[in-house]
Parts: sequence; structure tokens; C-alpha cells
Amino acid sequence: MTTDLRWLPGFIALGVVWGSSFLFIDLALESFSAAGIVFLRGLLGALSLVVILVARRDRLPGLGPHWFHIAVVALLLNALPGFLFALGQQWVPSSLAGIVNATTPLMTVLVVVIAFREQKPTANQVLGIAVGLAGIVLVTNVLQRIEGLTVLGVGVLLIATLSYGIAMPYAKRHVASLPYSPYALATAQVGVSAVLTLPGALFFGLSTDTITQPALWGMLALGVLGTGMAYVWNYRNIELAGSVIASSVTYITPVIAVILGVAFLRESLTLGQLLGGVLVVVSALLVQGRWKPLRSQLRRQQTP
Repeated sequence: MTTDLRWLPGFIALGVVWGSSFLFIDLALESFSAAGIVFLRGLLGALSLVVILVARRDRLPGLGPHWFHIAVVALLLNALPGFLFALGQQWVPSSLAGIVNATTPLMTVLVVVIAFREQKPTANQVLGIAVGLAGIVLVTNVLQRIEGLTVLGVGVLLIATLSYGIAMPYAKRHVASLPYSPYALATAQVGVSAVLTLPGALFFGLSTDTITQPALWGMLALGVLGTGMAYVWNYRNIELAGSVIASSVTYITPVIAVILGVAFLRESLTLGQLLGGVLVVVSALLVQGRWKPLRSQLRRQQTP
């Protein structure tokens, strides 16, 4: 038996980069404003994707009404949550931000079931929603007992994940089916997000203090890797391993976020945080029905 694991390096790289994004935000906040971070993240990410687009001899979508839908996705998937995560992490440590971010699948299912009414919830999804809410409540209760942290920060981050949850089905309905490559759509989306966040950056200012070296490196990594290269790795993972395995990377990002927050930022880690994070990840598996498909697709990666 030989195992085709060509997808594994990109999968690990994407998990590490997305899990590190909360550390990068924390570093960038030393010198940059929340408005500056979300704008520079989009600008650096778009420039990185343009280079890749040119190398692939691809091109941006042509003019048309589809740009409105691209702009909506850019607002809901990049601009708004990017700003809210930078804002929320002023009160919430990066490790907990990573845990809260894992509620995105939960928010997506809630939006699909309640707002879009595209499907009736299954028993597993109802259970997953309950487990996820329990995890959120647990994390919030933990926050109330830790000096310097506030439930407000978690609330801001939950609004960000709700924005992700609205963006996912909207993008699937209005953008994913457009006759352009994923790289072209990603470049357009990230580029539009930079345009949308430029006024805020000009009004509030890019930086809040003298730009330190850690803040600069954090900002560069967040833009080039976390927003630019991450799209490339994600699409390659889908091509090599399929959407089920590719999407399962979201389950390791909170683990990476917690490890990096504790190791490099000396953030405290409690049993409550761990338990809340586990419940959130379990809820994501339940609401997406990922466990059995993931095992099946991993088995199909093995060829005689």
C-alpha cells in the first residue's frame, strides 16, 4: 500500500499560517490601528495574489454585475471580520481569539438554516449547535474570571464569525459559480477588501505608535502569508485532497493559536479554555457532518 500525501505539506502550512494569524494580529497591534491592520492585510494579500495571477497567466474577472457580489463577499469575508478581529484582540488574547474563530462552521449552519432556509437541521446539527453554544458560554464565563479581559471582546469576535457565516452561503450562491478561476476570484475579493477599508485607514490612521520590528513582521506575515499565500495553499489542498480534507484544516487552527499564544505571548491557559475550545471544535464537526466523510476520504487517499 502506498499513500498519496502530496496534499499534506500544504495542509500543514495552511493550518500553521491560519493558526498563526491571531499571533500576527497581536504583534501588529503593538504599532498599527485595527483599521490600519485590516487595510494593510488586504493590500499585501492582494499584491501577493496579483503576482501569482500573473505567473499563472490568469486575469481578473471582466466588468459586470458580478463585481457587486464580489464586493459583498469582500465586505463580509475580509473587511468586516478583519477589522473586528483586530479590534477584539485588543481585549482578548490570541489563543482565545483562535478558539472563538472555530465557531465559524456553527455560525454558517445557523445562517443557512435560519436566514437562508435552504435546509432543515439534522439531529447532529441541532446537537452541534447546542454543544457550540455551551462552548461559547464556557469561554465567556472563563473570561469574566481573568483580569484584563472582557466579554465585550468575545462579543466582537462572535460578530466577526457571524459575518463569516453569512458570507459562506452568499459566496456559494453568487460567486463560486462564476466562470473565473478561484485565483482570479480570490485576487478580486481581497483587492476589493483593500479598497473598502482604505477610507477607515485614512480616517483613523494606519499606525498608533512608532512601528516596531515585531509589529512590522507580524503585519507582513498576516498580509502575505495569512491573506495571500493561504488562498493558494487552500485551493491546492482542494485539488489534491478534496474539499472534505481541505476544509478540516479549520479544526487545527485553534490548536495552533493556543500553542503559539502560550509559547510566544505567555498567555495563560486554563482548563476552562481547553474545554470550551474542545466543545467548539466538536460542534463544528457535528454541524458540518465531517467525521465520517473525513475518514472515508482519508482511506481513499490510499492506493494499491
